[in-house]
Amino acid sequence: MPATNVSTAQRDQSHARVFDLAALSLRELNQALHQLTPGSNETAWEVLNPKGSHSVAVGVDQPVAIDVRGSVGYYCGGMNAGGAITVHGSAGPGVGENMMSGSIVIKGDASQYAGATGRGGLLVIEGNASSRCGISMKGIDIVVHGNIGHMSAFMAQSGNLLVLGDAGDALGDSIYEARLFVRGKVESLGADCIAKEMRPEHLEFLQGLLDRAGVTGVKASEFKRYGSARKLYNFNIDNADAY
Repeated sequence: MPATNVSTAQRDQSHARVFDLAALSLRELNQALHQLTPGSNETAWEVLNPKGSHSVAVGVDQPVAIDVRGSVGYYCGGMNAGGAITVHGSAGPGVGENMMSGSIVIKGDASQYAGATGRGGLLVIEGNASSRCGISMKGIDIVVHGNIGHMSAFMAQSGNLLVLGDAGDALGDSIYEARLFVRGKVESLGADCIAKEMRPEHLEFLQGLLDRAGVTGVKASEFKRYGSARKLYNFNIDNADAY
């Protein structure tokens, strides 16, 4: 797969503000990001030597591009609202948790509950994701180039999870109205999750999501769709046509 191109901010590393976490504290980095105001000309940031630090670039609320040069720990990019964060390494549990908008790209693998409770934006994992990917997602779009682990999309309420590889056990357990698209095999489906027809509107949407995530050489028709059987909660049949 080619490098993903989902940045919402102009990247100009020759003018990037550089934070070296070997010399400066994580608190200083996040405080500087939180102090940004609309219209700031500090639109490109580079973070060096993260060395698995937790909570890197949490709470970003401006359309800035942040390149993290290495792997991160827990909750990187949590509550992101407009930032374009790229991690040039792997990410620990909870990357993009409660994300609101913008984008997060993980060049390596992601640990458990990536994109948990995410409300918007795009999370791209170019490697594999562990268990509970997209748990309780509420509108986020998640694209995983590799495989995902068990109990992914557990209680997923809305949004889209697209997996180019395989899915582990109990996919979509207790799912609400999120949509799941898997190109590879699914080990098993969770309670109330079923295979669904791939209609033309789904193919069109899926192709658009693949394009947004920078995925080429893959056709929307190669995926299968999964979603809720709507037997575990009160469902208003008047809205059925929307799904």
